[in-house]
Amino acid sequence: MHTVIRKATRADLPQILAFIRALADYEHLSHAVQLSEADLERGGFGPRPFFECLIAEFEGRPAGYALYFFNYSTFRGQPGIYLEDLFVLPELRGQGIGKALLRRVASEAVQNHCGRFEWSVLDWNQPAIDFYHSQGGQLMDEWRIVRVEGEALTRLAAASGEESQ
Repeated sequence: MHTVIRKATRADLPQILAFIRALADYEHLSHAVQLSEADLERGGFGPRPFFECLIAEFEGRPAGYALYFFNYSTFRGQPGIYLEDLFVLPELRGQGIGKALLRRVASEAVQNHCGRFEWSVLDWNQPAIDFYHSQGGQLMDEWRIVRVEGEALTRLAAASGEESQ
């Protein structure tokens, strides 16, 4: 049983989108997926890439992916990596593919002198929580995710324009 982890290319766009949809289905969030291959291409392979993606192949076929991006910690004065998605096809779980992907992203963090590597996990996803604990991950119970999107984001941005006049 052989796993290969490689950087995604434009040719992987259909597979990346299929993985994203499979992850959303697993997380009961299929309704939230709005992106297209063109969006992925612009976001990851355009003039200013906003993410990086790794593809895991198991015995020669696509098995999973990790999608991440760099951020910056003002407290540490160092870059960090945020793992947006980590997904392995359900029928291939337990083969070490998720570990290989997580370790490869950790390696990217170390190579880029990152002070931290972090991600979110849904509170009901106990198998993922257990997996992350087994790999050294710690839940940050004192932190909450704050999000502004859609119309609320548009209103917030518009308010900025009003104040600067």
